Amino acid sequence: MLRQRHELGLLVAIAICVIVTALLDSQHNYWNNPRSSAIDIVRQTSLLGIFALGAAIVIIAGGIDLSSGSVIAFGGTICATIMFALDKENMLAAQPISKSVIAIAILGTMFVGFLIGSLHVWLITVIGLPPFVATLATLVGLRSFGRAIVENVTQRSTQIQIYDEDFRYLATSVWIPAVIFLVLAGLMWLLMSRTVTGRHLYALGGNEQAAKLSGIRTDRMKWLAYCLSSMLAAVAGILYIGDQAVADPQTLGRGYELNGIASAVVGGCSLQGGAGTITGTVLGAFFLRVVVDGVAKIIKTGADVYEGLIVGVVVVVAVAFNQLRAGGSRRRQLFPGALGLVNILNLALLTGALTALMGPKLLGTILPVGANVLGMGAGVAALVLLSTVGVLERRK
Repeated sequence: MLRQRHELGLLVAIAICVIVTALLDSQHNYWNNPRSSAIDIVRQTSLLGIFALGAAIVIIAGGIDLSSGSVIAFGGTICATIMFALDKENMLAAQPISKSVIAIAILGTMFVGFLIGSLHVWLITVIGLPPFVATLATLVGLRSFGRAIVENVTQRSTQIQIYDEDFRYLATSVWIPAVIFLVLAGLMWLLMSRTVTGRHLYALGGNEQAAKLSGIRTDRMKWLAYCLSSMLAAVAGILYIGDQAVADPQTLGRGYELNGIASAVVGGCSLQGGAGTITGTVLGAFFLRVVVDGVAKIIKTGADVYEGLIVGVVVVVAVAFNQLRAGGSRRRQLFPGALGLVNILNLALLTGALTALMGPKLLGTILPVGANVLGMGAGVAALVLLSTVGVLERRK
C-alpha cells in the first residue's frame, strides 16, 4: 500500500510539473507543439530509464553502482570501435555498414558489459572492496581506457563518428528506444516481482547475513545484479552513440550515473537496500526527465547549467523523504543545537543564491523585479521560516 501511494504521488508530481511548465513557458511549447514535446520526453526518458533499471536492481540488492555513466561511454566506444575495425573503409567514407557488422558490434558490447559487471562482483566478493570503491575505480578508469582504445584503433582521433543511418535510427526514432525500455522494464518487473530470484535479491538487500544463513547464494545474487546493471548501461551506450552520431569516451554519459541513481531513489528505492520497485523506477525516470525538460523550456538559454544542480536537489529530497518515511513515528529534530543554527543560515543563503540565479528566468513575467531583490527576499523568507521551525522544535 505504501508503494502504491508513492507511485501515485509520483504521477501527481509529474502532472504538476507539466502544468507549471505549460504556464511558465513563454513560448507555451506544451500547448502549441504537444506532439514534439511528448516525443522528446518519451525518447529521453527511455534512454535514461534503461540504465536506471540496472541501478535500481543493484540498490535493491543492497549495493551501489557509481560506474554506469562510464560504462555507457565505454560500451558506446566498444560498439563504435568494433564497427570501425570490421568495416573501416565504409566508416571513414561515411557509407552504410553491413547489418552483420552492426549485430556483431552490439553483441560484443553486451559481452563487455557482462565482463565489467563480473569484475565489479569479483572486486566486491573476492577482493573485499566496498561496492563504492569497486565501482568508483571503473568510473574513473573506463573513460581513459576507452580513449586509449579509440586512439590506437583510429591512429588519429579521440572520437569515432557514426554515419550509418540505420544504426542511428535505433536511437533517433522514438518508438525503438521506447519499445526497448518497456520490454526491459517488463522483464525486470517479472524478475523482481514474480520469481524466486527476485525475492532473493530483496532479501540480500534487506539483510545479507540473514539471507546467507537462509541458504541464499548471496555472491551469485550480487553477480546477477551488477551484471544486469553493466549490461543495461552498455545497451544505453549503444543507443547514445546513435543519438549523438559520435563515440566520445571523454564526454559521453558524463554524470549519468547520478541520473540513474536519482531515478531509482525518486522511484522509491532505499539506499539501505531491500526496498523499491521497477514500476517506481520507471516513474522516477519519467519524473526526472519532465523536471529537466520543464526547466529547459522555462529558462531556455543556459538551462543545461542547472541540470546537475536540479538532479542533486531531487536526490537529496528523495533520500530525505525515504529516511523520514522509514523512521515512522520516531521524531527527530531537523535543526539540533549549534549544527542546526549553522545549517539554518546555510539553507537560507543557498535559497537566496538559487533564487537570485534562477528566479528572473523562472518568474520574470510574474515578478518583474531584479535578481538581487528576489534573492534577498527569498533568503530572508527562508531564514525566518527555518528559524521558526527550529524554535518550535526546541519548545517540544
